Amino acid sequence: MTASLPLPTLLVIPTGIGCELGGYAGDGLPAARLLAAASGCLITHPNVMNGASLYWSDRRIHYVEGWALDRFAAGELALAPRASQRVGVLLDAGIEPELLLRHRQVIDACKASLGLPIGPVLTSEVPLGVSLQLGASGSSWGTIARPDVLLRAGEQLVAAGATAIAVVARFPEDPESEALAAYRAGSGVDALAGAEAVISHLLVRHLGIPCAHAPALLPLPLDPALDPRAAAEELGHTFLPCVLVGLSRAPDLVPLVDSATRGTAPLLHVAQLGAVVAPAGALGGAAVLACAERGIPLISVANPCLLEVTAEALGLAAIPASSYAEAAGLLVALREGIDPAALNRPLAGSA
Repeated sequence: MTASLPLPTLLVIPTGIGCELGGYAGDGLPAARLLAAASGCLITHPNVMNGASLYWSDRRIHYVEGWALDRFAAGELALAPRASQRVGVLLDAGIEPELLLRHRQVIDACKASLGLPIGPVLTSEVPLGVSLQLGASGSSWGTIARPDVLLRAGEQLVAAGATAIAVVARFPEDPESEALAAYRAGSGVDALAGAEAVISHLLVRHLGIPCAHAPALLPLPLDPALDPRAAAEELGHTFLPCVLVGLSRAPDLVPLVDSATRGTAPLLHVAQLGAVVAPAGALGGAAVLACAERGIPLISVANPCLLEVTAEALGLAAIPASSYAEAAGLLVALREGIDPAALNRPLAGSA
């Protein structure tokens, strides 16, 4: 029996909007693993894959930062799979000595225990100055006071041989806040995610290489009522392990004008996508809309969040799925050349 060809699929679970599945550190991983198995090739972003001290490495899953993901969907970038990246690390000068040592120990552990090529490691000239905010909808966002310092450090890491960059920025924290208590109880929004996206977007846009972010935070007191989805974030002293593992196999980002000059190396282009999977209420992102314009099948999954930007509101054609398990079944149908409509009753057009 001949196995069917992969169906390259884009999985988007937007950051910082409180998705019931995928709104926490790494709780989208089971869905990503399932969709990768169903499709044979899954392209997704760090928000889905990062589980703080936990991670999952799968060669069928391509780890692509959000800004680059949008450019890929727009047809401006191709992806070149790589066996390994040399991950440079940028540490915020605002991190306290003991917390800084914890992050340096993660780097040593990933070198010694996982064999990852990491380096150089650079500390920023001055603190990056991250601040956090919540938008009117309740979604998270943030700012960085010294983007010039961030970009200059990124340039220095590339000049020293890094092909991907992990950033560890000191984030403000309020351990007594109601928002944090709600998040730990399973009903809040990831307050860090919006600012993290700003940092990674700036670097990827400026440098054109894979980048991802890990916040530096002090450990929280133990909470016996902690929601299981928040547990991954409280297992260790840092969020850095998953970022180093994810970046270690992230694909190169190849501008479309350069993609024809890279020899025979296989590239992934948006034209090869067979489907895009996104939460039913969060379909207004650039990547989803770009795919919809190309007529790529859109699977909208019931995954409640703060937004209600639906296929109906946007006038998009979408295949509804009640869960990511059902979405996986739809991907198998598409991969096998089965019209998903043929699986429903009554059949369209029948009496």
